[in-house]
Amino acid sequence: MIKAILIFNNHGKPRMSKFYEHYSEDTEQQIIRETFHLVSKRDENVCNFLEGGMLIGGSDNKLIYRHYATLYFVFCVDSSESELGILDLIQVFVETLDKCFENVCELDLIFHVDKVHNILAEMVMGGMVLETNMNEIIMQVDAQNKMEKSEAGIAGAPARAVSAVKNMNLPEIPRNINIGDISIKVPNLPSFK
Repeated sequence: MIKAILIFNNHGKPRMSKFYEHYSEDTEQQIIRETFHLVSKRDENVCNFLEGGMLIGGSDNKLIYRHYATLYFVFCVDSSESELGILDLIQVFVETLDKCFENVCELDLIFHVDKVHNILAEMVMGGMVLETNMNEIIMQVDAQNKMEKSEAGIAGAPARAVSAVKNMNLPEIPRNINIGDISIKVPNLPSFK
């Protein structure tokens, strides 16, 4: 099971964290700091697996990470997870981010954290891997983005209706608007424009 997914930069600043077990906020911050210190002091040409820190379960858990440019992607997992499988999952996650943001960078993670969490939620839920097919993940994220845009359209409908009425060239201001069984009384307005 995946216990946590952490992304931080070369200076240890967290850019995203997702915990699949409950920890207090202070403990989460300590886990992030400890994980950064364990991972950042390792040489580039050593194995990408190491024992978990004392705060996240010690030797029963593993830290599996990849370092891309200025970011560390770290998955904290228990002993039942395959190290190579998690490395592949990190690769799929980064490639998916790269496709969704067109050459992802650290700023994308800062300013679009909600979208990053949505992508991650398509891949991992409750610490279990759901999907590893990048095309399927991107298709679901695109569908969610379309739905969000259409909902924004619904929220903006009243303003668009007022704008449309203002732009109509009417000889006089209507007092009642009837739509089927619904009758709407228009308040006295001096002018639409």
